[in-house]
This record gives sequence, C-alpha cells and structure tokens, in this order.
Amino acid sequence: KIWVKGSGVNCRQRPFGCCAQLTPDPFTRPKDLALTDHWTDGNGSEGINGMSQSTGETTRSPGPRRVGLVAGWGNFPVEAAERLRADGNEVYVVAIKGHANPRLEQLATRFQWSGVLKMGSHMRFFTKAGVRRVALAGKLFKKRILHHGLGWIEHLPDPTCVRVLGGSFLTKSRDARDDTILSAIVDAYTQRGIQILPITQVAPHLLAEEGCLSCRKPSRAQMLDIQFGWAIARQMGKLDVGQSITVKDQMVLGVEAIEGTDALISRTASLCPRGGFTLVKVAKPQQDMRFDIPTIGLRTLKNLIKAGGKTIAIEANRSILVDRRATLDLANEQGIAIISLASTDVGSSTKPNSVGQLSPSATSPTPAGAETASVVRDISRRAA
Repeated sequence: KIWVKGSGVNCRQRPFGCCAQLTPDPFTRPKDLALTDHWTDGNGSEGINGMSQSTGETTRSPGPRRVGLVAGWGNFPVEAAERLRADGNEVYVVAIKGHANPRLEQLATRFQWSGVLKMGSHMRFFTKAGVRRVALAGKLFKKRILHHGLGWIEHLPDPTCVRVLGGSFLTKSRDARDDTILSAIVDAYTQRGIQILPITQVAPHLLAEEGCLSCRKPSRAQMLDIQFGWAIARQMGKLDVGQSITVKDQMVLGVEAIEGTDALISRTASLCPRGGFTLVKVAKPQQDMRFDIPTIGLRTLKNLIKAGGKTIAIEANRSILVDRRATLDLANEQGIAIISLASTDVGSSTKPNSVGQLSPSATSPTPAGAETASVVRDISRRAA
C-alpha cells in the first residue's frame, strides 16, 4: 500500500449556522500529520511508509502495518481503532477488563482481554504478534484500582508489573502521580523494543481544533471565568494533580484530583445548585502526548447539562474530543458553549469585550492570571 503524506482536510458543513462552520471528516488525515511507519524487508533494507529515507520518493511497505492498542474505558480506543483500520493498519488490541468496550473485538486483527496489572502479558501479546508500535488509549479508573478493596494487590499484578511499578506502590521510593506511573510503563515497553505512539500519529483527527466548536459562544462573564480558571488549571497540571477545574463568577468551585472530571462535575452541582458554571480542562505544561491527554465527549457533556453547567473550555490541539458529532449536536440543542483555545492565547492582560471576545486590557493582571503571559487574539474571527 502506498501512503501519500498530507492530502489536506475534507470538511463538511455544520448545521444551524454554527460558529464552527467546517469540521474535519473523521477519516481524512489532516495535512502534515500522516502516520509514518519504519519497516525492514527480508534483505535488511529500511524505509518509511510514504517516503524513502534515501531518495525521498514514495515507498511501498512489504505488508500491512501492525499497530497495538492498550484499550481502557471510553470511546477514544474505539475511534482510534477505526481510524487505524481505515488507514490500512492491522490493529492488535489488549482490552483492559472492566474498562474497555467489547466492540473493539470486531475491529481488531487480534484481540485479548487482560487484567489491568498484567503488564508482562500485555507485552508478550504484542511481541508474539510482531507488533513494535503501541498506543495507550482510554481511561483507567485509578481510584478503583488502587483504593477499593485490597488495592492494587487485589488485581494480582504480574512480576513485570511489580518490577515496573513496585517503586510507587511497594518500596515507596517513587511517588504515584500519573506521570510517574505512566512514564515507568512507557520505559518498560521501550526496553522490550516497543515504541509508544503519540496521539498525533494514531488519531490526530480526534484533537480539538482552535475556535468555538458550538453554535453558542461564551458570554463575557463566561470568558472571564475561562481566563481566570485557565491559569489555575495549568498550575494544577504542572503539579500533576488534575486537568479540570470548575469556575463561576471568577471563583473556584471545584478542582479535579483522583476522582476524575465526571465526579468533579457532580460535586460542583451540589456546591452550585443555581448552575451556570464553567468547566475548564487543559493539558499539563509538560504534557506527554503519548498518554493521559485531556478528553471530553458526550458523557462529559451530559454530566455537565445534568449539573447545570453552561460552558466547556478545552485546549486546542492538545485535547481529545470523542463522539464529536453527537457531542456538538447535543451542545447546540441545549445551548451549551464549547470553545477550544490555544494556551498562548489565554492571558491575564486581556479582558472580554461586550461580545464575549478577549481584547487587551490596560488593567493589571490578576494574581492567578499572572502565570500565563500572553494576549488573546480575536477569538470570534478565528471561530467564524
């Protein structure tokens, strides 16, 4: 199969005269984000699907590309598997018991259910199948794994898992933050000769583009809440505490920790029964795009609507939007604003004008906003 890099974006018209008039087709790879694949033939010759290393010409791989998925909860693994198959890859799936969607079995070339802490089994599955590139996709319920029942021992970790994660859970020589745990897992795969792929190579179409994604734009007050909450959420991410924060009237209502975004939204409902709050969810400043990427989708939106929230702000090109069409259709039906902003565009030296866009302010920056030094450009123009 010959893969030609960078064929552009196929767009379709959004209904209802939305701000986001064009949305990427889910099976068209955006320009310059083509998945590359190193390969060797039986004679030891090496190349990359799509471009020869020596001549720069298009090349033909010796067969279908094999990509592995370690699949957790949610639709992210399903949409990633669909995209990989559409691109002509063979997909080998390790599905985490109690988390992964059974539908993945229909999409996989080879499929295996496995316990969450059977890390050695996961690696052997990929190695025996000749898979050298793997993506980590989907959510794991950390609180359920670590703090229910007997904790992680209840899940019977195999020797590989004990060796890799024992420093966090047995000897306590390392902390148990998400980045610490996941970086150790990535290192273990690398030592086995397996590369962990970033989302930009697996399913770039799931990354939210910059602009207002819904028909309704945030109001002036909601933009102030986004601006206020953004810098705080970034600092939380820097400490690897959580990715999400809920805000109303420039006051923090709740912050995410181990419980996750859905539980944060539910807790906010009890703290702010009048509703009208904003959810801000951003990537960490040190975000590794191979794992733990901020994700929202239909479930997030339904929980927000139930709790009385009115606005969701996420980080452009560093956040995943799953169930895109259903999510935006429901947001438009319910009058919810969903906006995707570049982090460099959110700063404290700006304030919303009368139409809800951010513009330079002569006032001094707020203490929370002082952490992000930037000026927001015309969001409405970008979204149109």
